[in-house]
Amino acid sequence: MSEIPKPRSTPFCSVRPTPAEPKPARAEAENAIRTLLRWAGDDPDREGLRETPARVARAFDDWFSGYDADPEEYLSRTFEEVDGYDEMITLKDIRFESHCEHHLAPIIGKVHIGYLPNNKVVGISKLARVVEAYSRRLQVQEKMNAQIAHCIQTVLEPQGVAVVIEATHQCMTTRGVHKPGVVMVTSMMLGQFRKNPLTRREFLSVIGNPTTSLDH
Repeated sequence: MSEIPKPRSTPFCSVRPTPAEPKPARAEAENAIRTLLRWAGDDPDREGLRETPARVARAFDDWFSGYDADPEEYLSRTFEEVDGYDEMITLKDIRFESHCEHHLAPIIGKVHIGYLPNNKVVGISKLARVVEAYSRRLQVQEKMNAQIAHCIQTVLEPQGVAVVIEATHQCMTTRGVHKPGVVMVTSMMLGQFRKNPLTRREFLSVIGNPTTSLDH
């Protein structure tokens, strides 16, 4: 869980990290992929691999499109005519696909988001887009959890935010210890979700209480 929400200058809502060097040209990226294919022991010039460098480069455009997205912008249009509604809003089972920043292996799972509005609500698809923006970057689950929670808290300024992520990590199932079926669960509770056990318990009940250890 987290401490007090960060101010608006927080890096959690930054558009993208600043690279140390300019982005390479696509031809450089494709040549790098050819090198990796050779290093793996295959021939990048054989028929089955001839177009693979270009395909992988295009796949990277999709997998890592979150670097060009602005999560704050997705939440900028809010609705205030909600007739005083101030009860919990929950969006659960938001499926995501990300990649581990340590091995470039897939991370696949779902995100559950809850917040207590404070005169402002946002279209539910925008919450899913925030998840998409952060997940389509090289990630670790804990950091992504914090980024989503702090961004919602910073922009919407609700009474509280709760974010729980359940995911499987292919860096653990396809290499290393080779343990399939393991699900990692992380959570971040801000504001009333952190302070009020009843509010936290209600949220966990709505999302199916993925782990009782969160409710303490």
